[in-house]
Amino acid sequence: MKPIFILLLSLLAALSSYGQKPRARDLGVPFDGVPGQNNSITDVRGVEVGYSTIISGTGTNILGTGPVRTGVTAIFPRGKAQKFSPVYANWYSLNGNGEMTGTTWVTESGFLETPIMITNTNSVGVVRDAVLKWYVETDWYDAEDWWYTYPVVAETYDGFLNDIYGFHVKEAHVLAAINNASGGKIEEGNVGGGTGMRCLGFKGGTGTASRKISLAGDNYTLGVLVQSNFGTKKNLTIAGVPVGRALKDTLNSEFYGAPQSRQKEGDGSIIVIVATDAPLLPHQLKRIAQRVPLGIGIVGGRGSNGSGDIFLSFSTANPEAFEREKTTQVSTLANDQMTPFFEATVQAVEEAIINAMVAAETLSGINGNKVYALPHDLLIEVLKDYNRLAK
Repeated sequence: MKPIFILLLSLLAALSSYGQKPRARDLGVPFDGVPGQNNSITDVRGVEVGYSTIISGTGTNILGTGPVRTGVTAIFPRGKAQKFSPVYANWYSLNGNGEMTGTTWVTESGFLETPIMITNTNSVGVVRDAVLKWYVETDWYDAEDWWYTYPVVAETYDGFLNDIYGFHVKEAHVLAAINNASGGKIEEGNVGGGTGMRCLGFKGGTGTASRKISLAGDNYTLGVLVQSNFGTKKNLTIAGVPVGRALKDTLNSEFYGAPQSRQKEGDGSIIVIVATDAPLLPHQLKRIAQRVPLGIGIVGGRGSNGSGDIFLSFSTANPEAFEREKTTQVSTLANDQMTPFFEATVQAVEEAIINAMVAAETLSGINGNKVYALPHDLLIEVLKDYNRLAK
């Protein structure tokens, strides 16, 4: 056994002893680009993320009782303490077999006016309604602006593990995710809306990453959060290595009886949120969102027919841009300066997906259905075989 492999195993043991989950870089997975302090979407100043995770019950599924494996994720572009403060934004869909509410107005207006919520497919409505109620109760909108609002709520499907037709996400869970929102280090894996998700043949969920960008003497940050629930094991690629094929006979999901569906191999979804503090206009943020699929493709995503691949990007710059009655002035980068941000987007999306899988833990759900975590020791061995461990 080579010294580097021994060192990695020692590091994993140390992380475990401190109760801290290892991330992809801790395992020696190499990535391009320079991450921010926490390698998280929250490295973009002001961004806060909160979760509500619902795990209860075991065994045979009883509709309305469980087992339950689901949750809610909340993302605030300027933090929840900052009341109504729209940010420039735009969105893009690689394959539209999914939902993200409020996006038509994001495109039309160029602004994201609300927090971003992510949950399971059947809970979009209750999450949307709970956010509206929260606006009223906290006066998050000024009273004069209550005449309309379009919450942004996205989803992926967790019905393999979760009693999804039991409708277990309630208003209290939405409020918990909102109230738990904070900056700094955030959890990954089986948390929030990502609790019951599968990805590329293993357990998926919530992941994040960030990149620093230096441009013409100025420093910027771009961060990504994913709710990852897509793909088939044969396509799983990490650091250019065909990990899924190497582990094709290892720890395959155990199926004992999910709800009847036409779901095919590779179906699933991914929601990706991209944040940056760079001064970008809505049309430029559309260009950022359109680069997200490149990062998904690197790890093995194919945008299958049954997949909802929906992405939203926003900029926290130009805080005075939104006005109803007067002319404003804003700053922006030139289009010729955007390539580093495209690269950062691709890099951060790739790493966020792998971070979600590395952090995720084996989980059993309805009827004993089980999805196994990506085995860290075997991943290290495969990368070592291809000479792809970080030096």
